[in-house]
Amino acid sequence: MKFLSIKEQLNIIERGIEEILPELELVGKLERSRKSGKPLIVKLGCDPSTPDLHIGHGVVLRKLRHFQDLGHQAVLVIGDFTGMIGDPSGRNKTRPQLTLKDVKKNAQTYIDQAKVILDVNKLKVVYNSTWLDVMKFSDVVKLASKYTVARMLERDDFTKRFKAEIPISIHEFLYPLAQGMDSVELKADIELGGTDQKFNLLVGRDLQRESGQEPQVIITVPLLEGTDGVEKMSKSYGNHIALRDTPEDMYGKTLSIPDEMIEKYFLLGVDADSDKLDEVKRKLADGVNPRDLKRELARMLVEKYYDKNSAVEAENRFDQIHLKKDIPEDIPEYVLKSDKFLVDVLADANLTSSKGEARRLIKQNAVKINKNAITDINYTLKPEIGEIVIKVGKRRFLKIISD
Repeated sequence: MKFLSIKEQLNIIERGIEEILPELELVGKLERSRKSGKPLIVKLGCDPSTPDLHIGHGVVLRKLRHFQDLGHQAVLVIGDFTGMIGDPSGRNKTRPQLTLKDVKKNAQTYIDQAKVILDVNKLKVVYNSTWLDVMKFSDVVKLASKYTVARMLERDDFTKRFKAEIPISIHEFLYPLAQGMDSVELKADIELGGTDQKFNLLVGRDLQRESGQEPQVIITVPLLEGTDGVEKMSKSYGNHIALRDTPEDMYGKTLSIPDEMIEKYFLLGVDADSDKLDEVKRKLADGVNPRDLKRELARMLVEKYYDKNSAVEAENRFDQIHLKKDIPEDIPEYVLKSDKFLVDVLADANLTSSKGEARRLIKQNAVKINKNAITDINYTLKPEIGEIVIKVGKRRFLKIISD
């Protein structure tokens, strides 16, 4: 296979990354690969501890896609075994262990969502239970002997917990070793991960060296802050933009990011090239209204995960609802045949994920009927009230029609 020049490959690989360790080794691997025509094995491990992916996950997935586009072999390692241990990275307490059933269910959802970014026809997907689940206890003891407790405690999150006298379970020490064994098994040339994964990735280098292999090169990408601009993007923080969000929600959430996050979202969120980034920097320096840049960013993000038409429609719908203060024309309808609690209608019509969420939103004054906020969680809709419009949050509408 014919590869791009080393310089051209590095221009793509280095875009939006935090660190390459060590960079000279990456150059050497790329040179050998180009001369031999043999693709590099580029590994990305993921523990499907949650079924939902967001654009923060998309940062490292897009870096894996860069390697695919360059002609290298991308390997997505589904941590169905390590997921049961629980990655201690960035944790101030022991992560709850999942069942194999939970992990496998989440894994399939993860792959389905990752298809939006990765070229599945060129992607190799493996499950680390294939080699980790068959290890004997003597194998685990032998593996554990390759690392000392002192070296494990060099890890920042372990150190903080140890000093704060917060318990660290022994099985958590096994996590980076298990992840490192993935690199040994695959003979990985490169491993990708977020900056919070650096310790785990370095362990993989050490174990490969212990096994007589050439150590992998580590490439880390920055963690993307959520829409609040403070905490890293996470569903648990409520600051995420999910890959499965509707175009309208994706567009609206993007407009809510702080102005100081605009440049970073262009770089990491939509993978803008250097020319586009220079343009964004110039406009910010020239005092362009940040709202205009965020609108462009939102369109690019929706187009990245859907298509151009969806981006245009999402923007038009947002403008119709928020700028013109209109009610959309194409809202869903619900036929009311008898008296019914408002929370039941919201859940039945999928305006909320559950009755519990409906009650919570009513308490937060986020549910309106004909523009009037409803505060009574026992509010009852009656057929004789006639045609009304219910609004939930900023972007969800429902027209009630009496039978």
